[in-house]
Amino acid sequence: MKNKYIASFEQAQIASKNVPEFRAGDTLRLAVTIKEGDKSRVQNYEGICISIRGEGTGKTITVRKIGANGVGIERVFPIYSDSLEKIEVLRRGRVRRAKLFYLRDLAGKAARIKEVRRK
Repeated sequence: MKNKYIASFEQAQIASKNVPEFRAGDTLRLAVTIKEGDKSRVQNYEGICISIRGEGTGKTITVRKIGANGVGIERVFPIYSDSLEKIEVLRRGRVRRAKLFYLRDLAGKAARIKEVRRK
């Protein structure tokens, strides 16, 4: 049972942010604000969404990308964070799981995800 004031505050937070529809397996491009000292800049982080968890303002996504030398990098992003400027869906993936943690063990072509065919 949530406090009604907290629930109304969370609804206002969710309504103010424009979040596209996406699922695990989709390739996302996230515009992340990075603060360095007194300066800030926006840097894109592009990878496959491997999990979505939580609800309301506590909802988070885990995005995995392959970095330099084939090393996998995973980051967890709170969807309604102020540091997340924009979420863009690049590809829709066709997967049969809600959590794609098995991708951690795969490398190269084995780690590919089929794209959803559009009619």
